[in-house]
Amino acid sequence: MRPFLFFLVCLLFACSPTPPQGEALTNIKIARDKWGVPHIFAPTDAEVAYGLAWAECEDDFLTIQEQMAAGQGKLGEIKGQDGLIIDFAVKFMGLAEIATERYDKEVTGGFKTYLESFADGINAYAALHPDEVILDDLFPIRGHDGVVGSLLGNLEVSGASKDLQKIMNGKIAKELKSNFPKGSNAIAISNRKTTDGKTYLAINSHQPLEGWYSWYEAHLISEEGLNILGGTFPGGAVIFHGVNEHLGWAHTVNHADFSDTYKLTMHPDKELQYEFDGEWLTLEEKTHWSWMKVAGPMKIPIRQTSYESVYGPTFETDDGFYAWRFSVGESIRAGEQTYKMNKATNFEEFHDALEIQGIACLNIVYADKEDNIYFLSNGRIPVRNPKYDWSTVLPGNTSATLWDENLVPLDSLPQVLNPDCGWVFNTNNTPYSASDRKGNFVETALNKTMGYQGVGLENNRSSRFLELINQYDSLSYDDFKRIKYDRQYPSKMMIPSATNLEMLMNLEASKYPDIADAIEQLNTWDRKTYLGNTKAPLFLLTWKYIDARRKEMDSAVRGGTLTLEDCVHGITKAKAELLEKFGQLEVEIGEFQRHIRGDVNIPLGGGPDVLAAMYSLEQDDGTYKGFAGDSYIELVRFGPDGVEIESVNAYGSSANEGAEHFTTQMELFAGQKLKKMTLDKEEVLRTAVRVYSPMKAL
Repeated sequence: MRPFLFFLVCLLFACSPTPPQGEALTNIKIARDKWGVPHIFAPTDAEVAYGLAWAECEDDFLTIQEQMAAGQGKLGEIKGQDGLIIDFAVKFMGLAEIATERYDKEVTGGFKTYLESFADGINAYAALHPDEVILDDLFPIRGHDGVVGSLLGNLEVSGASKDLQKIMNGKIAKELKSNFPKGSNAIAISNRKTTDGKTYLAINSHQPLEGWYSWYEAHLISEEGLNILGGTFPGGAVIFHGVNEHLGWAHTVNHADFSDTYKLTMHPDKELQYEFDGEWLTLEEKTHWSWMKVAGPMKIPIRQTSYESVYGPTFETDDGFYAWRFSVGESIRAGEQTYKMNKATNFEEFHDALEIQGIACLNIVYADKEDNIYFLSNGRIPVRNPKYDWSTVLPGNTSATLWDENLVPLDSLPQVLNPDCGWVFNTNNTPYSASDRKGNFVETALNKTMGYQGVGLENNRSSRFLELINQYDSLSYDDFKRIKYDRQYPSKMMIPSATNLEMLMNLEASKYPDIADAIEQLNTWDRKTYLGNTKAPLFLLTWKYIDARRKEMDSAVRGGTLTLEDCVHGITKAKAELLEKFGQLEVEIGEFQRHIRGDVNIPLGGGPDVLAAMYSLEQDDGTYKGFAGDSYIELVRFGPDGVEIESVNAYGSSANEGAEHFTTQMELFAGQKLKKMTLDKEEVLRTAVRVYSPMKAL
């Protein structure tokens, strides 16, 4: 070796940081069960948080890093242009500034210690596994970094970010509140309506099966009163919904109005000046920089400009200047609220946690061992001037449309507690249909400013649930499971953006000779999407093409209707695809739709907006892979002998390809089966496959 080259090699080794050594944190124990699910035990809540962070990093460190990078405005350095879009959105919204400014004031006491211990766990894992770190300057993270991720998640789940996207894409429509997330199910049944005298709860979120908002199952137990099993997301510091020894709850997405868009009146001659209450104010100009990966390690700097008005982030479009205001950023206490919900021991303590109103959106369906059942359409909804139509673009020249931090109080939000019928539910349908007619919350004039779906705006899942639950004076646990796992569309189909969806099922074949055979197949279909059904794929493809057409034409709005042209277009395209790829119209759904990960490729039933919902994407071989819908499922029974729990996740406890538990729950999931789980520490330790402690970097 030449002397100079030898010197360089020696210098590189001398300058490279030696991976830090670590010591076991023996107070913290992670017990992995036979499914790989982590059960984390420690004396304090904060130590449990450290153990949870370590376990999540073991199972999905890549996703956690991507989320942290997004919060720091560095995702473009990892994912190129796709990541850059998120970086600038985070910067335009000022999420990092919101978290930094509010962190020390709003995050205090035990929860602050908990959150910072969670960050310490991630930092320790990163320090001890440098070969897994994808961005050198990402670590160390701080507690407020997790808050940025929480704000971003709340914006996405609430649908508020869709308004921002429309502004930036130049698609400002008269009707803004037209996004309908695919949703979730939640059901609570009083012991007065069950044959075994137990209270039932179905936690059944419909989420992406992989990625940032896929479910991660964990069990947290401390000597400070924490003992909860449920689902969180990769990078989540608390259980987002689940069950403890006393109570449990499920979340579903709701569709209230969580953000507003304003058109500013600009000065005819003076640049960047806008009218407000008869005066001319000047927009604050902001320059944002971010790096974008282009090839290999190469990165280039990108600059974008945004503005700030009294309403909030403001953008110049071809149609003028528009401002955007969102209620999510007015508080960063969502994590603290959920932490208190995790530790609640009765309905009063749970309700006290709800009074924080930190969680920006989401319905809550609750049940407990005292047989309380409860529905709340939760949300941080600002008090708005009732003189304006808040579903449209608002005038941006008056303080009359500028709301402050005052929120609609919790007791004014739609809710139902212990109805006489013995059940509450939500499937992302109107919150004014959460129980039977007698028990429902009555819609008031206040909803004109809150923006919830009104009475009558059901979906296929809610219609089907009501058909099923009304068949029972009382029901068994097996009946409860059959309802949750139902894969049949209702006798009258509708969704909020296509209230006449039933028209698709009743076209006259003779009027459309080119697709008469397909129309007849839809007319005679039993509306089931169970494995073996041969007519369901035609409907699934028909709806795929109708949905795409309506979105392209901006006709998928609340209270909207299908046209005959929509139906004919969808059926024509669906028929052509089936004949091209399968050679016939009738194809078993299990051949058409698959559950795929790694080397596992198995039949998968279900369809959009059935109770056991599944949404799928086309693959290169012509089949469709499930990507969202039924994901983490947890069914709970509260009875005299304690809490009984069954659960399943879509794939396995690890997202690392080749890991032992990368695919171990797939057969259960596709077969609509569950695994038994427990909150009992002794039983967990007795049956654990592996018990170990995380490490602390020195």
